[in-house]
Amino acid sequence: MSLITDHDGPRTTIQIIPKDGFETWHDTLPDAGRNWIGRQQFKGSSGQMAWLPDDTGAPDSVVVGWDGTDEFAALGNLPFQLPEGVYELATPVTHLQLLGWGFGAYCFDRFKAPERNPSELLIPHDADADALTIQVNAIRLVRDLINLPADELNPSRLAEEAVQLAHSYDAEATVTVGDGLLSAGYNTIHAVGRAADDAPRLIDFRWGNPDHPKVSLIGKGVCFDSGGLDIKPASGMRTMKKDMGGAANVLGLAQLIMASGLPVRLRVLIPAVENAISGNAYRPGDIIQTYKGLSVEVDNTDAEGRLVMCDALALAAEEEPELILDFSTLTGAARSAVGAEIACMFSNDDSVAAGLLAGSETSEDPVWRMPLHAPYRYMLDSKVADTVNSASLPYGGAITAALFLEKFVAEVPWAHFDIMAFNIRQRPGRPEGGEAMGVRAAFEYLKGRFGG
Repeated sequence: MSLITDHDGPRTTIQIIPKDGFETWHDTLPDAGRNWIGRQQFKGSSGQMAWLPDDTGAPDSVVVGWDGTDEFAALGNLPFQLPEGVYELATPVTHLQLLGWGFGAYCFDRFKAPERNPSELLIPHDADADALTIQVNAIRLVRDLINLPADELNPSRLAEEAVQLAHSYDAEATVTVGDGLLSAGYNTIHAVGRAADDAPRLIDFRWGNPDHPKVSLIGKGVCFDSGGLDIKPASGMRTMKKDMGGAANVLGLAQLIMASGLPVRLRVLIPAVENAISGNAYRPGDIIQTYKGLSVEVDNTDAEGRLVMCDALALAAEEEPELILDFSTLTGAARSAVGAEIACMFSNDDSVAAGLLAGSETSEDPVWRMPLHAPYRYMLDSKVADTVNSASLPYGGAITAALFLEKFVAEVPWAHFDIMAFNIRQRPGRPEGGEAMGVRAAFEYLKGRFGG
């Protein structure tokens, strides 16, 4: 944890300089300070950093620029930009700016030792250190899980991680494995995962007071996606270790909820599979009877995410919770629509959608609502089953995927996040690699709606 609450040794001060106040601040500097700033070409832009001297002319304190927009940009680059050591802030700072430092200090070091440790920042006394710690730890969990390669994080290991998290908060957990899925009626989860050496499974855990409002979280846990018999090209398969990003995001959100003591009755459902190829792999044209009773004709085995999700959604909807949220790395169409840095969100409830968008603004966790355009349901029609899993037309792919999932939630208020779960570039507080998307937005909404 690079955000610390106390330190008895030396520390270096950091001052944030807003770009619109740069000239005023610059005019207050002594000649030596102005000379240093000039040599370093510091203009107060976001991401810029410069040193100021002490009375002896030695580097003494740090100034960083900020343009007043992206809160993470103020401090998010500094943990690895500044020399190792302990720093403290000399100017007021926001919760999001501190989170930027905490998130920017992340490094996935499981297989390669880092070149250095991140710098440490003293949390100001007026900041909520507990909330910062909870959020940084939850996002670290999400990133670590996504960044693990598929040979390390197979369905059984994902189940172990989920159960361990559940037990650490005294939650009740069960895991249904292999042919047990067929006995329970989770036929789509079994069909997608049966070709892999590591058996498919459904992770299910519950936490909180049973008298509190029920909230269900569902995460797509496809630990590796070859595409199945409709195999992906090599370029499309290269990053498919991240196809369990929905499950990772759900576990991170669950940790936020449990660690914060939110007054809800939480249920987490994660179908964990590998979409592999072998002699018993499911095929295009197969018809699967889902847990809800709807029959699904398989149009494309690479549209496996919605298949594993549909049984979990139907199971969650049975209890008629106050809210269902699902997270999935579901479609390339969503990435085409909004790019890799925004979470697509669909909802059957305008109030829920508005709350999530408000949470997105508050947390600077970008979410964009997409339409559940009912007339597009015709693209999911099948001549031999109740529905196909994937539209054959190349239009509105994220929408038709969401419309497919909507068939399994009945009338329960629901929101679906179609996410990248991966940063394809380095940004302040958002290092390249696995990422939480929509998690903090959802948490802000849940806090506002249910209290805590």
